[in-house]
Amino acid sequence: MSTAQKEYKRVTVKTLVDMKNQGEKISMLTAYDYTMAKIVDGAGIDVVLVGDSASNVMAGHETTLPITLDQMIYHASSVVRAIHRALVVVDLPFGSYQSDPKEALRSAIRIMKESGAHSVKLEGGKEIKESIKRILNAGIPVMGHLGLTPQSIYKFGTYTVRAKEDEEAKRLIADAKMLERIGCFAIVLEKIPAKLAKQVAESVSIPIIGIGAGPDVDGQVLVLHDMLGMTHEFHPRFLRRYLNLYDDMTSAISQYVDDVKTRDFPNQSEKY
Repeated sequence: MSTAQKEYKRVTVKTLVDMKNQGEKISMLTAYDYTMAKIVDGAGIDVVLVGDSASNVMAGHETTLPITLDQMIYHASSVVRAIHRALVVVDLPFGSYQSDPKEALRSAIRIMKESGAHSVKLEGGKEIKESIKRILNAGIPVMGHLGLTPQSIYKFGTYTVRAKEDEEAKRLIADAKMLERIGCFAIVLEKIPAKLAKQVAESVSIPIIGIGAGPDVDGQVLVLHDMLGMTHEFHPRFLRRYLNLYDDMTSAISQYVDDVKTRDFPNQSEKY
């Protein structure tokens, strides 16, 4: 059991700020269902993200755009029922907050009321400022997300590293400071230069959690199915695979098929 798990009986948004101030790194992983969330929480993770990456991982879509608010609430509800320690953050899906602050608030309220989650996450900077403020004014904690924002993939046209040029880097820093100023409790920085991520982390008092943003931020997040090696087509530089479950599960299932075909399963000790 980790030191963090012993120290924090329940992780809150305040806990994360305390961890940054104490120099303790924040661990964050995605989860989309009860069984996996129970394992992740029991292992001592600090933050569980019910990501709109469920659109890719759970439903097989090419992008995160197709997943709906109802589907996010379903996944979030499943996760929340498994959690005893971690902070649960839920992505607001594409189309549920960008155009209308009132719609953004309605979406966030539905997630909080119907799933029991602890906070929401929105992608973007100044262009969604009013939506974030409306949600914060209702007392709902908000995590920001800057850099590569997958919901805007058709705008970018690529999943390559963002903010490599000075102008975009300056906008990102300004957006991070704005998100802190209006009240976000943390920010995810995705796929930006490590030097810039370090600069952002040092320029704000709220935690910065990176994915493909180098080591000099306050925490790290990965997609659970990627880090466990359940997916095998995805090979970004930032991904460390801690297991190779794709091969292990394929082997186990193939063995099961063989055992059934050869009548080895069930054997004498496996029947009533």
